[in-house]
Amino acid sequence: MIIVLKPGIARKQETVILQEIRRRGYKPHVMRGVACTVIGAIGDELTHQSLETLAMVFPDIVESVTPVQKRYKFVSREAHPENSAIPVREHFVGGKKFHVMAGPCSVESADQLLRTADAVKAAGATILRGGAFKPRTSPYEFQGLGEKGLKLLARARRETGLAVITELLSERHADLVAEYTDIIQIGARNAQNFQLLIAAAKTGKPILLKRGLSMKIEEWLLAGEYVLAHGNANLMFCERGIRTFETYTRNTLDLAAVPIIKNESHCPIVIDPSQGAGRSDLVKALCKGAVAMGADALLIEVHPNPAEAWSDGSQQVSLEGFTQLMRELRPLLQAVGRE
Repeated sequence: MIIVLKPGIARKQETVILQEIRRRGYKPHVMRGVACTVIGAIGDELTHQSLETLAMVFPDIVESVTPVQKRYKFVSREAHPENSAIPVREHFVGGKKFHVMAGPCSVESADQLLRTADAVKAAGATILRGGAFKPRTSPYEFQGLGEKGLKLLARARRETGLAVITELLSERHADLVAEYTDIIQIGARNAQNFQLLIAAAKTGKPILLKRGLSMKIEEWLLAGEYVLAHGNANLMFCERGIRTFETYTRNTLDLAAVPIIKNESHCPIVIDPSQGAGRSDLVKALCKGAVAMGADALLIEVHPNPAEAWSDGSQQVSLEGFTQLMRELRPLLQAVGRE
């Protein structure tokens, strides 16, 4: 069952409802959002007292009580009919404003990162992406600068005002990454690393969950459920391409995931066209497709000199290419009613 509390209630009133839920034999999970608080109650209605009377017994506190039939209770639109807007510093991802997260695949140096940050901000990006810890297929490839990279991202945030997103690879680094970033990214290789998802959720930071390489959409939604079920309501899904038989592109970007996630979940959806194609020459077209399909944000890899990038140079667009891309997206965003 999903219990939605009325906006502006006091924490004491919330405690009254939590005590009542427990008294009736259910285990409550609290998700405090920007506008209201939602409580998920887990238990068997066949053996416990029903919760459907809560709205009648506590009319000044409870807005609604809804049974949820989906396996993914908290990410489901049944549980939360309205779209969620995820707070990221002064921004909200999932609202009317469309956001672009842009920056290098890997943080390489202060000069590389700051040049990129200045350029993407000038072009209209609101969030800086950059990998400090890199999951690479080969153990001999560049694995990232680690904490040094996190510190460079924090410096770029101070100097530009951009929010920061970076990837978390290990449970033991959860608090460290949370200290330096505004959004924690869970990459495709870790999309079903449930203990990592729990550790990320417990930091309280917004989580961007990428779709796994061969992950069905229901599996992806259930992975997201781990975040919300552990008290973190700030989840974004990110489609980044799945593995198919096609070899023309690195992955096959599934833009159909946008309306599917919109139908099934209240959480925002972000599109990563860089990983999706693995080719910078296709990024512009895929970005336009994502906007037209109703995505809430883009995650784009940008580098001052892609040919010299330490990782994934073939899919990173140049600073000039990113500026041109942003110019071409503006009229399309206006056409679909986004800012």
